[in-house]
Amino acid sequence: MERENRTAIKQKISIEQYLRKLARFADSEYGNMIRDQFKDIEGHSELAMLAAPSAEELEQLKKAVAIMTPDERQAADSLTDEQIQRIAADAQIDPANFAIFINGYTLHCKRVS
Repeated sequence: MERENRTAIKQKISIEQYLRKLARFADSEYGNMIRDQFKDIEGHSELAMLAAPSAEELEQLKKAVAIMTPDERQAADSLTDEQIQRIAADAQIDPANFAIFINGYTLHCKRVS
């Protein structure tokens, strides 16, 4: 029985669940520490969004996820670059941040399955 539990395939989380998971550390002390660790020489830390988005980034991501169709949400881990660009444009958000978010979700799904 224990062996079955260890080998069972975990359920893929939804894009909404993944967004809520990232939101836990948005603008928190821990999140700010993570962002500081990822800063480049210009002070940017886009990749830190995968662990701790800023409040502004989180709002942009929520906006993009909200306008996604049910089919896009279901298959978010296999969206094309063109689909990601279109959703970002429709949501009027930074396409690079949305692409990073979708790529992070895709990696999370691949790691879980």
